[in-house]
Amino acid sequence: MSWYLHETVCSYTEIFLLGGSDLFGVHHCIREVGMGFPKNFCSPNGLFSSWCNSGVMSLLRPLLLDVIPTIQQTAALALGRLANYNDDLAEAVVKGGILPQLMCSLPEQNRFYKKAAAFVLRAVGKHSPQLAQAIVQCGALEMLMICLEDFDPGVKEAASWALGYIARHNSELSQAVVDAGAVPLLVLCIQEPEIALKRIAASTLSDISKHSPELAQTVVDAGAIAHLAQMILNPDAKLKCQVLSALSQIAKHSVDLAELVVEAEIVPVVLTCLKDSDEYVKKNGATLIREIAKHTPELSQLIVNAGGVAAVIDCIGSCKGTVRLPGIMMLGYVAAHSENLSMAVIVSKGIPPLCACLIEEHEDHIKAAAAWALGQVGRHTPEHARAVAVAKVLPILLALYMDTRSSEDLQMKAKKALKNILQKCTYLPALEPLMRDAPPNIMKYVVGQFSKVLPHDSKARRLFVTTGGLKKVQEIQAEPGSLLQEYINTINNCYPEEVVRFYSPGYSEILLEREKKKNYHPVL
Repeated sequence: MSWYLHETVCSYTEIFLLGGSDLFGVHHCIREVGMGFPKNFCSPNGLFSSWCNSGVMSLLRPLLLDVIPTIQQTAALALGRLANYNDDLAEAVVKGGILPQLMCSLPEQNRFYKKAAAFVLRAVGKHSPQLAQAIVQCGALEMLMICLEDFDPGVKEAASWALGYIARHNSELSQAVVDAGAVPLLVLCIQEPEIALKRIAASTLSDISKHSPELAQTVVDAGAIAHLAQMILNPDAKLKCQVLSALSQIAKHSVDLAELVVEAEIVPVVLTCLKDSDEYVKKNGATLIREIAKHTPELSQLIVNAGGVAAVIDCIGSCKGTVRLPGIMMLGYVAAHSENLSMAVIVSKGIPPLCACLIEEHEDHIKAAAAWALGQVGRHTPEHARAVAVAKVLPILLALYMDTRSSEDLQMKAKKALKNILQKCTYLPALEPLMRDAPPNIMKYVVGQFSKVLPHDSKARRLFVTTGGLKKVQEIQAEPGSLLQEYINTINNCYPEEVVRFYSPGYSEILLEREKKKNYHPVL
Protein backbone atom coordinates (compact mmCIF):
# COMPACT_ATOMS: atom_id res chain seq x y z
CA MET A 1 0.00 0.00 0.00
CA SER A 2 2.85 2.41 0.84
CA TRP A 3 4.57 1.57 -2.46
CA TYR A 4 1.30 2.19 -4.28
CA LEU A 5 0.83 5.59 -2.65
CA HIS A 6 4.43 6.57 -3.24
CA GLU A 7 4.30 5.60 -6.89
CA THR A 8 0.91 7.20 -7.36
CA VAL A 9 1.95 10.51 -5.77
CA CYS A 10 5.15 10.49 -7.83
CA SER A 11 3.35 9.75 -11.05
CA TYR A 12 0.57 12.27 -10.48
CA THR A 13 3.12 14.91 -9.49
CA GLU A 14 5.11 14.27 -12.63
CA ILE A 15 1.98 14.35 -14.80
CA PHE A 16 0.88 17.62 -13.28
CA LEU A 17 4.31 19.25 -13.47
CA LEU A 18 4.52 18.25 -17.14
CA GLY A 19 1.22 19.93 -17.83
CA GLY A 20 -1.11 16.98 -17.30
CA SER A 21 -4.72 17.66 -16.45
CA ASP A 22 -5.59 14.78 -14.12
CA LEU A 23 -6.37 17.11 -11.23
CA PHE A 24 -8.87 14.70 -9.71
CA GLY A 25 -6.18 11.99 -9.49
CA VAL A 26 -3.73 14.22 -7.64
CA HIS A 27 -6.46 15.42 -5.26
CA HIS A 28 -7.66 11.88 -4.61
CA CYS A 29 -4.15 10.57 -3.96
CA ILE A 30 -3.32 13.30 -1.47
CA ARG A 31 -6.56 12.63 0.36
CA GLU A 32 -5.58 8.96 0.56
CA VAL A 33 -2.28 9.95 2.16
CA GLY A 34 -3.98 12.41 4.50
CA MET A 35 -6.62 9.98 5.72
CA GLY A 36 -3.80 7.96 7.23
CA PHE A 37 -5.40 4.49 7.14
CA PRO A 38 -5.47 4.45 10.97
CA LYS A 39 -6.05 0.69 11.28
CA ASN A 40 -2.96 -0.10 9.25
CA PHE A 41 -0.95 2.43 11.25
CA CYS A 42 -1.52 0.38 14.37
CA SER A 43 -0.23 -2.87 12.85
CA PRO A 44 3.40 -3.97 13.27
CA ASN A 45 4.03 -3.43 9.57
CA GLY A 46 2.00 -0.21 9.48
CA LEU A 47 2.29 2.65 7.08
CA PHE A 48 4.18 5.05 9.33
CA SER A 49 7.71 3.76 8.83
CA SER A 50 7.05 2.96 5.18
CA TRP A 51 5.75 6.43 4.45
CA CYS A 52 8.69 8.10 6.18
CA ASN A 53 11.13 5.96 4.24
CA SER A 54 9.35 6.59 0.96
CA GLY A 55 9.55 10.37 1.42
CA VAL A 56 5.89 11.29 1.40
CA MET A 57 6.70 14.59 3.17
CA SER A 58 9.03 15.67 0.39
CA LEU A 59 6.36 14.78 -2.16
CA LEU A 60 3.68 16.80 -0.41
CA ARG A 61 5.86 19.84 0.24
CA PRO A 62 5.99 21.23 -3.34
CA LEU A 63 2.25 20.83 -3.63
CA LEU A 64 1.84 23.60 -1.04
CA LEU A 65 3.01 26.03 -3.71
CA ASP A 66 0.86 24.56 -6.43
CA VAL A 67 -1.01 26.95 -8.70
CA ILE A 68 -4.24 25.06 -8.11
CA PRO A 69 -5.80 26.10 -4.75
CA THR A 70 -7.48 22.73 -4.24
CA ILE A 71 -4.13 20.95 -4.48
CA GLN A 72 -2.59 23.37 -1.95
CA GLN A 73 -5.43 22.94 0.52
CA THR A 74 -5.53 19.16 0.25
CA ALA A 75 -1.75 18.88 0.61
CA ALA A 76 -1.89 21.02 3.78
CA LEU A 77 -4.73 18.88 5.13
CA ALA A 78 -2.72 15.72 4.43
CA LEU A 79 0.30 17.13 6.27
CA GLY A 80 -1.90 18.09 9.20
CA ARG A 81 -3.35 14.60 9.47
CA LEU A 82 0.08 13.04 9.33
CA ALA A 83 1.48 15.42 11.96
CA ASN A 84 -1.55 14.88 14.15
CA TYR A 85 -0.87 11.15 14.39
CA ASN A 86 2.29 11.24 16.52
CA ASP A 87 5.26 13.38 17.44
CA ASP A 88 7.65 11.62 15.05
CA LEU A 89 5.59 12.62 12.04
CA ALA A 90 5.15 16.12 13.47
CA GLU A 91 8.90 16.39 13.89
CA ALA A 92 9.34 15.24 10.30
CA VAL A 93 7.14 18.15 9.20
CA VAL A 94 9.35 20.59 11.11
CA LYS A 95 12.66 19.10 9.94
CA GLY A 96 11.40 18.99 6.39
CA GLY A 97 11.20 22.78 6.31
CA ILE A 98 7.49 22.64 5.60
CA LEU A 99 6.36 25.27 8.12
CA PRO A 100 7.94 28.31 6.42
CA GLN A 101 6.59 27.11 3.11
CA LEU A 102 3.16 26.67 4.68
CA MET A 103 3.22 30.27 5.89
CA CYS A 104 4.34 31.64 2.52
CA SER A 105 1.71 33.98 1.07
CA LEU A 106 -0.81 32.95 3.74
CA PRO A 107 -2.42 36.42 3.98
CA GLU A 108 -3.39 36.20 0.29
CA GLN A 109 -4.79 32.68 0.53
CA ASN A 110 -8.48 31.80 0.74
CA ARG A 111 -10.26 30.68 3.89
CA PHE A 112 -9.93 26.98 3.11
CA TYR A 113 -6.16 27.12 2.92
CA LYS A 114 -5.95 29.25 6.08
CA LYS A 115 -7.97 26.68 8.00
CA ALA A 116 -5.80 23.86 6.66
CA ALA A 117 -2.60 25.74 7.54
CA ALA A 118 -3.83 26.43 11.08
CA PHE A 119 -4.70 22.74 11.40
CA VAL A 120 -1.10 21.80 10.51
CA LEU A 121 0.24 24.21 13.15
CA ARG A 122 -2.13 22.80 15.74
CA ALA A 123 -1.21 19.22 14.84
CA VAL A 124 2.50 19.95 15.14
CA GLY A 125 2.33 22.13 18.25
CA LYS A 126 0.21 19.83 20.38
CA HIS A 127 2.88 17.16 20.88
CA SER A 128 5.63 18.90 22.86
CA PRO A 129 6.99 22.30 23.93
CA GLN A 130 9.91 21.83 21.54
CA LEU A 131 7.64 21.44 18.52
CA ALA A 132 5.49 24.35 19.67
CA GLN A 133 8.65 26.45 20.00
CA ALA A 134 9.56 25.56 16.42
CA ILE A 135 6.22 27.01 15.32
CA VAL A 136 6.95 30.24 17.20
CA GLN A 137 10.44 30.50 15.73
CA CYS A 138 9.20 30.16 12.16
CA GLY A 139 7.01 33.25 12.60
CA ALA A 140 3.72 31.39 12.57
CA LEU A 141 2.20 33.47 15.40
CA GLU A 142 2.03 36.54 13.19
CA MET A 143 0.19 34.51 10.57
CA LEU A 144 -2.20 33.19 13.19
CA MET A 145 -2.95 36.75 14.26
CA ILE A 146 -3.95 37.48 10.67
CA CYS A 147 -6.24 34.44 10.79
CA LEU A 148 -7.79 35.66 14.06
CA GLU A 149 -8.74 38.89 12.31
CA ASP A 150 -10.25 37.05 9.35
CA PHE A 151 -13.91 37.57 8.58
CA ASP A 152 -14.64 33.83 8.42
CA PRO A 153 -15.46 32.30 11.85
CA GLY A 154 -14.03 28.95 10.79
CA VAL A 155 -10.63 30.54 10.18
CA LYS A 156 -10.78 32.27 13.57
CA GLU A 157 -11.68 28.98 15.24
CA ALA A 158 -8.78 27.13 13.59
CA ALA A 159 -6.34 29.88 14.59
CA SER A 160 -7.64 29.96 18.18
CA TRP A 161 -7.25 26.22 18.41
CA ALA A 162 -3.65 26.36 17.20
CA LEU A 163 -2.80 29.14 19.67
CA GLY A 164 -4.30 27.12 22.51
CA TYR A 165 -2.15 24.10 21.72
CA ILE A 166 0.94 26.32 21.69
CA ALA A 167 0.10 28.21 24.88
CA ARG A 168 -0.84 25.22 27.01
CA HIS A 169 2.70 23.81 27.27
CA ASN A 170 4.45 26.39 29.48
CA SER A 171 4.55 30.03 30.52
CA GLU A 172 7.21 30.99 27.97
CA LEU A 173 5.15 29.81 25.02
CA SER A 174 2.03 31.33 26.54
CA GLN A 175 3.87 34.64 26.92
CA ALA A 176 4.88 34.45 23.25
CA VAL A 177 1.21 34.10 22.31
CA VAL A 178 0.36 37.10 24.50
CA ASP A 179 3.19 39.18 23.04
CA ALA A 180 1.89 38.45 19.56
CA GLY A 181 -1.31 40.28 20.52
CA ALA A 182 -3.63 37.29 20.74
CA VAL A 183 -5.56 38.07 23.94
CA PRO A 184 -7.65 41.06 22.76
CA LEU A 185 -8.52 39.17 19.57
CA LEU A 186 -9.52 36.09 21.58
CA VAL A 187 -11.76 38.24 23.77
CA LEU A 188 -13.42 39.49 20.60
CA CYS A 189 -13.83 35.88 19.47
CA ILE A 190 -15.80 34.90 22.58
CA GLN A 191 -18.25 37.66 21.70
CA GLU A 192 -18.94 36.18 18.26
CA PRO A 193 -22.30 34.41 17.77
CA GLU A 194 -20.80 31.04 16.68
CA ILE A 195 -20.79 28.57 19.59
CA ALA A 196 -17.83 26.58 18.27
CA LEU A 197 -15.67 29.72 18.07
CA LYS A 198 -16.71 30.76 21.58
CA ARG A 199 -15.68 27.33 22.92
CA ILE A 200 -12.22 27.33 21.38
CA ALA A 201 -11.51 30.97 22.25
CA ALA A 202 -12.52 30.39 25.89
CA SER A 203 -10.36 27.25 25.98
CA THR A 204 -7.36 29.19 24.65
CA LEU A 205 -7.85 31.97 27.23
CA SER A 206 -7.87 29.22 29.86
CA ASP A 207 -4.63 27.76 28.51
CA ILE A 208 -2.99 31.20 28.60
CA SER A 209 -4.21 32.05 32.12
CA LYS A 210 -3.17 28.85 33.85
CA HIS A 211 0.58 29.38 33.99
CA SER A 212 1.13 32.51 36.10
CA PRO A 213 -0.62 35.45 37.80
CA GLU A 214 0.89 37.82 35.24
CA LEU A 215 -0.57 35.95 32.29
CA ALA A 216 -3.94 35.71 34.03
CA GLN A 217 -3.81 39.44 34.71
CA THR A 218 -3.25 40.06 31.01
CA VAL A 219 -6.45 38.17 30.24
CA VAL A 220 -8.30 40.12 32.94
CA ASP A 221 -7.00 43.46 31.64
CA ALA A 222 -8.45 42.61 28.23
CA GLY A 223 -11.91 42.52 29.81
CA ALA A 224 -12.38 38.77 29.55
CA ILE A 225 -14.08 38.16 32.92
CA ALA A 226 -17.27 40.09 32.15
CA HIS A 227 -17.75 38.35 28.82
CA LEU A 228 -16.97 34.91 30.25
CA ALA A 229 -19.37 35.44 33.16
CA GLN A 230 -22.22 36.17 30.76
CA MET A 231 -21.79 32.77 29.12
CA ILE A 232 -22.02 30.59 32.25
CA LEU A 233 -25.74 30.04 31.73
CA ASN A 234 -25.40 29.29 28.03
CA PRO A 235 -27.27 26.03 27.26
CA ASP A 236 -24.27 24.55 25.45
CA ALA A 237 -22.53 22.23 27.93
CA LYS A 238 -19.15 22.27 26.18
CA LEU A 239 -19.08 26.05 26.16
CA LYS A 240 -19.97 26.17 29.87
CA CYS A 241 -17.10 23.76 30.60
CA GLN A 242 -14.58 25.99 28.85
CA VAL A 243 -15.92 29.18 30.42
CA LEU A 244 -15.81 27.70 33.93
CA SER A 245 -12.30 26.40 33.27
CA ALA A 246 -11.09 29.83 32.11
CA LEU A 247 -12.50 31.55 35.19
CA SER A 248 -10.94 28.86 37.42
CA GLN A 249 -7.53 29.37 35.86
CA ILE A 250 -7.80 33.11 36.50
CA ALA A 251 -9.08 32.82 40.08
CA LYS A 252 -6.55 30.24 41.26
CA HIS A 253 -3.49 32.49 41.27
CA SER A 254 -4.17 35.15 43.91
CA VAL A 255 -6.71 36.76 46.21
CA ASP A 256 -6.96 39.82 43.97
CA LEU A 257 -7.76 37.80 40.87
CA ALA A 258 -10.26 35.65 42.77
CA GLU A 259 -11.99 38.79 44.03
CA LEU A 260 -12.20 40.14 40.48
CA VAL A 261 -13.94 36.95 39.42
CA VAL A 262 -16.33 37.15 42.39
CA GLU A 263 -17.12 40.78 41.63
CA ALA A 264 -18.62 39.63 38.33
CA GLU A 265 -21.40 38.10 40.49
CA ILE A 266 -20.76 34.63 39.22
CA VAL A 267 -21.16 32.64 42.47
CA PRO A 268 -24.97 32.11 42.46
CA VAL A 269 -24.85 31.25 38.76
CA VAL A 270 -21.97 28.80 39.17
CA LEU A 271 -23.81 27.01 41.98
CA THR A 272 -26.59 26.16 39.53
CA CYS A 273 -23.96 24.44 37.36
CA LEU A 274 -23.38 21.94 40.18
CA LYS A 275 -26.80 20.48 39.36
CA ASP A 276 -26.13 20.27 35.62
CA SER A 277 -26.72 16.97 33.86
CA ASP A 278 -23.25 17.13 32.30
CA GLU A 279 -20.61 15.80 34.70
CA TYR A 280 -17.84 17.94 33.24
CA VAL A 281 -19.90 21.07 33.89
CA LYS A 282 -20.33 19.89 37.50
CA LYS A 283 -16.61 19.25 37.86
CA ASN A 284 -15.52 22.57 36.39
CA GLY A 285 -18.14 24.44 38.43
CA ALA A 286 -16.88 22.83 41.65
CA THR A 287 -13.31 23.60 40.58
CA LEU A 288 -14.13 27.29 40.22
CA ILE A 289 -15.77 27.38 43.67
CA ARG A 290 -12.71 25.62 45.09
CA GLU A 291 -10.27 28.08 43.53
CA ILE A 292 -12.20 30.98 45.02
CA ALA A 293 -12.72 29.49 48.47
CA LYS A 294 -9.12 28.42 49.04
CA HIS A 295 -7.65 31.91 49.31
CA THR A 296 -9.15 33.56 52.41
CA PRO A 297 -11.76 33.03 55.13
CA GLU A 298 -13.70 35.99 53.73
CA LEU A 299 -14.03 34.43 50.28
CA SER A 300 -14.98 31.10 51.86
CA GLN A 301 -17.60 32.85 53.99
CA LEU A 302 -19.01 34.44 50.86
CA ILE A 303 -19.37 30.97 49.33
CA VAL A 304 -21.01 29.65 52.50
CA ASN A 305 -23.46 32.58 52.64
CA ALA A 306 -24.49 31.88 49.04
CA GLY A 307 -25.30 28.26 49.91
CA GLY A 308 -22.13 26.97 48.27
CA VAL A 309 -21.24 24.35 50.89
CA ALA A 310 -24.63 22.66 50.72
CA ALA A 311 -24.56 22.77 46.91
CA VAL A 312 -21.10 21.18 46.77
CA ILE A 313 -22.13 18.48 49.27
CA ASP A 314 -25.15 17.61 47.10
CA CYS A 315 -22.85 17.52 44.06
CA ILE A 316 -20.45 15.10 45.78
CA GLY A 317 -23.36 12.84 46.68
CA SER A 318 -24.77 12.81 43.15
CA CYS A 319 -21.62 11.79 41.25
CA LYS A 320 -18.71 9.38 41.38
CA GLY A 321 -15.02 9.30 40.54
CA THR A 322 -12.89 12.28 39.66
CA VAL A 323 -15.96 14.52 39.32
CA ARG A 324 -16.08 14.48 43.13
CA LEU A 325 -12.49 15.59 43.61
CA PRO A 326 -12.76 19.40 43.35
CA GLY A 327 -15.82 19.39 45.62
CA ILE A 328 -13.99 17.31 48.22
CA MET A 329 -11.06 19.70 48.17
CA MET A 330 -13.34 22.72 48.34
CA LEU A 331 -14.88 21.43 51.61
CA GLY A 332 -11.37 20.88 52.98
CA TYR A 333 -10.27 24.41 52.10
CA VAL A 334 -13.38 25.94 53.66
CA ALA A 335 -13.03 23.88 56.84
CA ALA A 336 -9.33 24.71 57.16
CA HIS A 337 -9.87 28.46 57.45
CA SER A 338 -11.65 28.68 60.82
CA GLU A 339 -13.76 26.93 63.46
CA ASN A 340 -16.94 28.59 62.26
CA LEU A 341 -16.42 27.65 58.63
CA SER A 342 -15.57 24.09 59.65
CA MET A 343 -18.78 23.97 61.67
CA ALA A 344 -20.66 25.17 58.56
CA VAL A 345 -19.43 22.04 56.78
CA ILE A 346 -20.54 19.87 59.71
CA VAL A 347 -23.97 21.52 60.01
CA SER A 348 -24.50 21.12 56.26
CA LYS A 349 -23.95 17.36 56.75
CA GLY A 350 -20.70 17.30 54.86
CA ILE A 351 -19.03 14.52 56.86
CA PRO A 352 -21.10 11.52 55.62
CA PRO A 353 -20.37 12.18 51.91
CA LEU A 354 -16.67 12.56 52.67
CA CYS A 355 -16.74 9.32 54.63
CA ALA A 356 -18.55 7.65 51.72
CA CYS A 357 -15.74 8.75 49.40
CA LEU A 358 -13.24 6.91 51.61
CA ILE A 359 -15.27 3.72 51.27
CA GLU A 360 -16.68 3.87 47.75
CA GLU A 361 -13.90 5.32 45.64
CA HIS A 362 -11.27 3.11 44.05
CA GLU A 363 -8.69 5.77 43.20
CA ASP A 364 -6.21 6.47 45.98
CA HIS A 365 -5.84 10.16 45.15
CA ILE A 366 -9.59 10.69 45.70
CA LYS A 367 -9.44 8.85 49.03
CA ALA A 368 -6.41 10.92 49.98
CA ALA A 369 -8.32 14.15 49.27
CA ALA A 370 -11.27 12.95 51.38
CA ALA A 371 -8.95 12.00 54.25
CA TRP A 372 -7.29 15.42 54.08
CA ALA A 373 -10.67 17.19 54.07
CA LEU A 374 -11.91 15.23 57.08
CA GLY A 375 -8.70 16.09 58.91
CA GLN A 376 -9.33 19.79 58.26
CA VAL A 377 -12.90 19.52 59.54
CA GLY A 378 -11.94 17.77 62.77
CA ARG A 379 -8.76 19.58 63.76
CA HIS A 380 -10.18 22.68 65.44
CA THR A 381 -11.93 21.78 68.73
CA PRO A 382 -13.19 18.70 70.62
CA GLU A 383 -16.65 19.44 69.26
CA HIS A 384 -15.39 19.32 65.67
CA ALA A 385 -13.39 16.17 66.34
CA ARG A 386 -16.39 14.47 67.94
CA ALA A 387 -18.55 15.24 64.89
CA VAL A 388 -16.03 13.42 62.72
CA ALA A 389 -15.46 10.59 65.21
CA VAL A 390 -19.14 9.68 65.65
CA ALA A 391 -19.35 9.11 61.88
CA LYS A 392 -16.95 6.16 62.44
CA VAL A 393 -14.31 7.76 60.29
CA LEU A 394 -11.33 6.97 62.54
CA PRO A 395 -11.24 3.18 61.98
CA ILE A 396 -11.51 3.75 58.21
CA LEU A 397 -8.61 6.20 58.25
CA LEU A 398 -6.55 3.79 60.35
CA ALA A 399 -7.27 0.92 57.94
CA LEU A 400 -6.21 3.04 54.95
CA TYR A 401 -3.03 4.07 56.74
CA MET A 402 -2.10 0.48 57.60
CA ASP A 403 -3.10 -1.03 54.24
CA THR A 404 0.10 -1.86 52.33
CA ARG A 405 -1.81 -1.45 49.06
CA SER A 406 -2.49 2.22 49.79
CA SER A 407 -0.33 4.75 47.96
CA GLU A 408 2.30 6.67 49.88
CA ASP A 409 0.27 9.87 49.54
CA LEU A 410 -2.89 8.20 50.86
CA GLN A 411 -1.02 6.77 53.84
CA MET A 412 0.49 10.15 54.62
CA LYS A 413 -2.86 11.96 54.34
CA ALA A 414 -4.65 9.34 56.45
CA LYS A 415 -1.97 9.55 59.15
CA LYS A 416 -2.08 13.35 59.20
CA ALA A 417 -5.88 13.33 59.41
CA LEU A 418 -5.81 10.83 62.28
CA LYS A 419 -3.30 12.98 64.14
CA ASN A 420 -5.34 16.16 63.61
CA ILE A 421 -8.58 14.58 64.79
CA LEU A 422 -7.16 12.49 67.65
CA GLN A 423 -5.33 15.44 69.21
CA LYS A 424 -8.70 17.18 69.72
CA CYS A 425 -11.02 14.22 70.25
CA THR A 426 -12.31 13.66 73.79
CA TYR A 427 -15.14 11.34 72.76
CA LEU A 428 -13.71 8.16 74.26
CA PRO A 429 -16.14 5.58 72.75
CA ALA A 430 -14.79 6.49 69.33
CA LEU A 431 -11.20 6.07 70.51
CA GLU A 432 -11.53 2.65 72.12
CA PRO A 433 -11.74 0.64 68.85
CA LEU A 434 -8.37 2.08 67.87
CA MET A 435 -6.75 0.59 70.98
CA ARG A 436 -6.85 -2.86 69.39
CA ASP A 437 -5.15 -2.17 66.06
CA ALA A 438 -3.30 1.14 66.13
CA PRO A 439 0.49 1.02 65.64
CA PRO A 440 2.68 2.78 68.22
CA ASN A 441 2.99 6.04 66.28
CA ILE A 442 -0.82 6.37 66.28
CA MET A 443 -1.37 4.76 69.66
CA LYS A 444 0.43 7.61 71.45
CA TYR A 445 -2.27 10.05 70.29
CA VAL A 446 -5.06 7.69 71.34
CA VAL A 447 -3.57 7.02 74.77
CA GLY A 448 -2.77 10.71 75.13
CA GLN A 449 -6.44 11.62 74.84
CA PHE A 450 -7.43 9.04 77.46
CA SER A 451 -4.77 10.49 79.78
CA LYS A 452 -6.40 13.92 79.40
CA VAL A 453 -9.99 12.80 80.06
CA LEU A 454 -9.81 9.98 82.62
CA PRO A 455 -8.37 12.01 85.54
CA HIS A 456 -11.46 14.25 85.45
CA ASP A 457 -14.27 11.80 84.60
CA SER A 458 -15.16 9.00 87.04
CA LYS A 459 -17.77 7.46 84.75
CA ALA A 460 -15.24 7.30 81.94
CA ARG A 461 -12.76 5.61 84.29
CA ARG A 462 -15.23 2.82 85.10
CA LEU A 463 -16.11 2.30 81.44
CA PHE A 464 -12.44 2.22 80.53
CA VAL A 465 -11.97 -0.73 82.87
CA THR A 466 -15.11 -2.66 81.89
CA THR A 467 -14.51 -2.30 78.14
CA GLY A 468 -10.97 -3.67 78.42
CA GLY A 469 -9.21 -0.38 77.83
CA LEU A 470 -7.10 -0.50 80.98
CA LYS A 471 -6.02 -4.05 80.20
CA LYS A 472 -4.97 -2.98 76.70
CA VAL A 473 -2.95 -0.07 78.08
CA GLN A 474 -0.98 -2.45 80.33
CA GLU A 475 -0.10 -4.56 77.28
CA ILE A 476 1.48 -1.66 75.42
CA GLN A 477 5.26 -1.90 75.21
CA ALA A 478 6.44 1.70 75.59
CA GLU A 479 10.01 2.87 75.81
CA PRO A 480 10.93 4.18 79.28
CA GLY A 481 10.87 7.96 79.40
CA SER A 482 8.90 8.26 76.15
CA LEU A 483 5.81 10.42 75.77
CA LEU A 484 3.69 7.29 75.39
CA GLN A 485 5.02 5.95 78.71
CA GLU A 486 4.12 9.24 80.39
CA TYR A 487 0.56 8.93 79.09
CA ILE A 488 0.35 5.35 80.40
CA ASN A 489 1.62 6.42 83.81
CA THR A 490 -1.00 9.19 83.95
CA ILE A 491 -3.76 6.66 83.21
CA ASN A 492 -2.43 4.17 85.74
CA ASN A 493 -2.37 6.88 88.42
CA CYS A 494 -6.15 7.20 87.98
CA TYR A 495 -6.65 3.72 89.54
CA PRO A 496 -5.60 1.92 92.73
CA GLU A 497 -2.36 0.01 92.41
CA GLU A 498 -4.11 -3.35 92.91
CA VAL A 499 -6.46 -2.65 89.99
CA VAL A 500 -3.57 -1.78 87.71
CA ARG A 501 -1.70 -4.93 88.76
CA PHE A 502 -4.82 -7.04 88.21
CA TYR A 503 -5.01 -6.00 84.55
CA SER A 504 -1.28 -6.21 83.95
CA PRO A 505 -0.03 -9.09 81.73
CA GLY A 506 0.93 -12.19 83.73
CA TYR A 507 -0.89 -11.14 86.91
CA SER A 508 -3.10 -14.26 86.91
CA GLU A 509 0.02 -16.47 86.83
CA ILE A 510 1.40 -14.52 89.78
CA LEU A 511 -1.78 -15.17 91.78
CA LEU A 512 -1.71 -18.87 90.97
CA GLU A 513 1.93 -19.10 91.98
CA ARG A 514 1.14 -17.33 95.26
CA GLU A 515 -1.64 -19.74 96.09
CA LYS A 516 0.56 -22.66 95.18
CA LYS A 517 3.13 -21.52 97.73
CA LYS A 518 0.38 -21.30 100.37
CA ASN A 519 -0.47 -24.93 99.58
CA TYR A 520 -4.11 -23.97 99.14
CA HIS A 521 -6.67 -26.78 99.53
CA PRO A 522 -10.23 -26.34 98.29
CA VAL A 523 -13.06 -26.57 100.84
CA LEU A 524 -15.22 -29.63 100.12
